[in-house]
Amino acid sequence: MSTPLRLASVILLGSILSACGGGGGGGSSGSSASIAGSAIDGPMSGSTVTAYAISNGTRGATLGSATTDVSGHFNISLGAYAGSVMLQVSGGSYMDEATGSAMSMSGSTVMTAMVADVGSGQALSGIQITPLTSMAQAYAQGMAGGMSNANITTANTALGNYFDVTVSGAGDILHTAPIDPTAGGSASGASQNAIDYGMALAAMSEYAHAQGMTSSSAIITAFMSDAADGVLNGIANGRQVMMGGMGMGATTAMPGTAGTTGLSAAMSTFVSSAQNQSGVTPSQMQGLINTLSASNGVL
Repeated sequence: MSTPLRLASVILLGSILSACGGGGGGGSSGSSASIAGSAIDGPMSGSTVTAYAISNGTRGATLGSATTDVSGHFNISLGAYAGSVMLQVSGGSYMDEATGSAMSMSGSTVMTAMVADVGSGQALSGIQITPLTSMAQAYAQGMAGGMSNANITTANTALGNYFDVTVSGAGDILHTAPIDPTAGGSASGASQNAIDYGMALAAMSEYAHAQGMTSSSAIITAFMSDAADGVLNGIANGRQVMMGGMGMGATTAMPGTAGTTGLSAAMSTFVSSAQNQSGVTPSQMQGLINTLSASNGVL
């Protein structure tokens, strides 16, 4: 082949590769954002996790969804979206901490979480959706302006502080993975944040059991309602919070001490029970137990 023809062929081949994206570079402009993490009330298996855009402080368009695996893990593509996201978990099943029984998430119960400012093409991992992130979401939604970025930060921080799962302690409720207190030795090497987090969830399960709930997932709905006005006192914006999950559609009034001395006593019961296989001792939890017992419920 002559030199002019060889040169023309090289130019043509380069043009084809460039048009097909085969010449390297490029391509990144079409990358999708994503959120991966875990849904935990005990690991949620077979649950649907849906991601929504947050628009003007409220839940907006659906961005994507995924089903959790047996460990509660999920991964959702957000496409070209950039902005704040609300996550919602429904359905599926979990192992109840207080009783060791497999339970289905009740049809009226959802868990939620909020993530502020997801960047274009950003891949987030390790995001937790739990009863505590659900309470934070309800709290932010009840603030003036709803789920604004500022309110998301305020609410997530407030619930972290309330249950001693704090940023200053190398974690928070959105990014710290709670221990599973029913798993043998799960506290070994875990941070106090992760321990406090797992024990807070177990205390909610224990409290539901003590109240006679046939479905401990219903306590999530009650605590979300209680947190909506920023005070855990059994009252939401002047109205009594009702607890479902009592069987046969029955409800009962949420005690005003549920989120304070109620959870403190439930945590003491659980940590000393045979269901606690984590290796955590009562003395390790005494700080949080005392904090909850002395609390006035203000987030």
